[in-house]
Amino acid sequence: MTRGPVLQGELVRLRPMEARDAARLWEAVQDPEGRRLTGTTRPLGREEIDEWAATVAGRPGRFDWAIVPAATRNGVPVSDELIGEIVLNDVDDAARSATLRLQMLPNYRGRGYGREAIEGVLRFAFAGVPDHPGPGLHRVSLHVLSINPRAKALYESLGFREEGRLRDVYPDGGTWADAHVMSILEDEFTVS
Repeated sequence: MTRGPVLQGELVRLRPMEARDAARLWEAVQDPEGRRLTGTTRPLGREEIDEWAATVAGRPGRFDWAIVPAATRNGVPVSDELIGEIVLNDVDDAARSATLRLQMLPNYRGRGYGREAIEGVLRFAFAGVPDHPGPGLHRVSLHVLSINPRAKALYESLGFREEGRLRDVYPDGGTWADAHVMSILEDEFTVS
């Protein structure tokens, strides 16, 4: 079982995905702009989302977190409702590598939540956190679509470097979008 630890930040708390997150995940896959920017082309059914949310935390080779607000009142979280998801998947222990994926719900984009979530996951991936050694990765990679320059700029600001481009790999309406292949190595990661 690869269920990951809770990762606490100033803006967000990352907790393992649970069955109760299915409704908000369903909301995310209904967002046309989110689907477009992440290259999601396959239709997803509600039952598929429900099953995914209920079982993904126990699947090997991956860590799936619900991004929730970090705000507390008297030491108790104000909300535990998913505002996005972040995933470290395709974890290869021998190569010490994995891929990263992030999606925020529409009302939470551009507010710094995604940046802090990525920093937390990279810290966990490369060095571990108290009470959890992490996977001890050397490399984390991702694909970002050419139609999403804002995301590309975010990844670059965090230290990801472009390695190449997959041409015309995602359909975008009547045209095609490239995917920038980006990665960051453990010795390149620094938290600002």
